[in-house]
Amino acid sequence: MRWLFSLLLVGSAWAGDLTKLSDVRLVENPSNDGDSFVVLAPLGAGQAGERQLHLRLYFVDCPESVATTDADAKRVREQARYFGITDAKKVFEFGRTAKEFTTNALAQPFTVYTAFSSALGRSPGGRIYAFVITADGRDLGRLLVETGFGRAHGSKRMGPTGARARDIQVELQDVESEAMVARRGIWAATDPLAISRLREEQRAEDREIKELLRESSGKHVAPASVDLNTADARDLQSIPGIGPVLASRIIAARPYKTVDSLLRVTGIGPRLLDKIRPYLVVRPAAEPAKVSATVK
Repeated sequence: MRWLFSLLLVGSAWAGDLTKLSDVRLVENPSNDGDSFVVLAPLGAGQAGERQLHLRLYFVDCPESVATTDADAKRVREQARYFGITDAKKVFEFGRTAKEFTTNALAQPFTVYTAFSSALGRSPGGRIYAFVITADGRDLGRLLVETGFGRAHGSKRMGPTGARARDIQVELQDVESEAMVARRGIWAATDPLAISRLREEQRAEDREIKELLRESSGKHVAPASVDLNTADARDLQSIPGIGPVLASRIIAARPYKTVDSLLRVTGIGPRLLDKIRPYLVVRPAAEPAKVSATVK
């Protein structure tokens, strides 16, 4: 049974530490993208008004629609290489189409499942990771991958129905392969003769960067300076004993109440925890932004 279309998705209020938010609405915002957008969600039972949240989809990465920093430009280049596109500027074209697809898919009130785990980003108030289910009961992330406007790439965690992160990832990779073969969305611009070379160029660049980081990381990280709930993969890998795989698992298991909560992460036992504990801290999370009550 495909996890994304399980009827349990609509009926379950909790899955692990995921919270269900119903009747959520998309908000027009310049920062909206195919996989990242601003929404308004009701405050909850017995509370009038709404809160504004900036969501970032789990598991899925859409082409960028703009690039305003060097980091953005590098990301666009990486996406172009992954999709086998020799002209990186074409990424923007498909990024804008992905944004339009998401806008249309979320035209009606939808459902969100989130643990309020930080997804970083430059937006005021930050972003949080989420699963988004459209009004007709379909998973937005899967829809984006099916149509060729996204790839199976990004932060991972257990799904709303309890499906394992690995199982979700494998299924999305299969869906992505189908979209690639059918040349849907951005895959229509893929150069089959260049994709292997472009991806190897990216892997070589990634290896070089990791080697540079390995040479300098772990020597200057300050005690109790890395927040488990907000640190990105690079910050986590600066800690001796944490590599790329473990950093990804740590991010996927957020949020944490204490440093000891790391023991639930596969690969972290008491001995490793004692080694990395001096570098870690769990700071109090900021309350989600609230807006004034809606008058009806």
